[in-house]
Amino acid sequence: MLGKFSGKNYSLLKVLNPTTLKIGILGLSTILISACSSLGGNSLEKRSAKLSQGIQTAYAVPATTATRVSPLIIQNAERHSLDPLLVAAVIRQESTYRSQVASPAGAVGLMQIVPRYWQSTCGPDLFNEAINIGCGSYILSRYQESSGSLEKALGYYNVGPTAYEKDRKMRKQGKKYAKEVLTHQKQLKKSM
Repeated sequence: MLGKFSGKNYSLLKVLNPTTLKIGILGLSTILISACSSLGGNSLEKRSAKLSQGIQTAYAVPATTATRVSPLIIQNAERHSLDPLLVAAVIRQESTYRSQVASPAGAVGLMQIVPRYWQSTCGPDLFNEAINIGCGSYILSRYQESSGSLEKALGYYNVGPTAYEKDRKMRKQGKKYAKEVLTHQKQLKKSM
């Protein structure tokens, strides 16, 4: 029971139940972690320049491309409580920063989104870099939340949650994919 809000010794901690308090602390931790990402707490312009340089160095991406997509990566990663370096690493793995690429399976754009699954959620133009990065970040964040693990979320991103959970071969492929993405993330971090 919440009790009454009266008296000089009123304490917010007495009002909140333990579950609410844990959720609040977890939310605050997420905000602080994303604000203090590996890119620092500077302006978007400065963080974008730093990420752009890192992408160019680590992945041999042309400066025009890296400069164009870096702010989109940062904004969408932060919106979905992800590390921008992770999102950049997924793009490296999925499309090597080629925004107009399509896979034989029908996945499109920088983060290789499959329109038949995500177009109704993310919009019709999945070749648009901003929409694609926003959608891919949303998907990855959603998978991380549902799986409780970054490695598993990356596996889901690669092969789909059902295939990952029900097919041993697909789970193995998803784990290999996760390892590759995390290697790209480390490579990017090292180059910054």
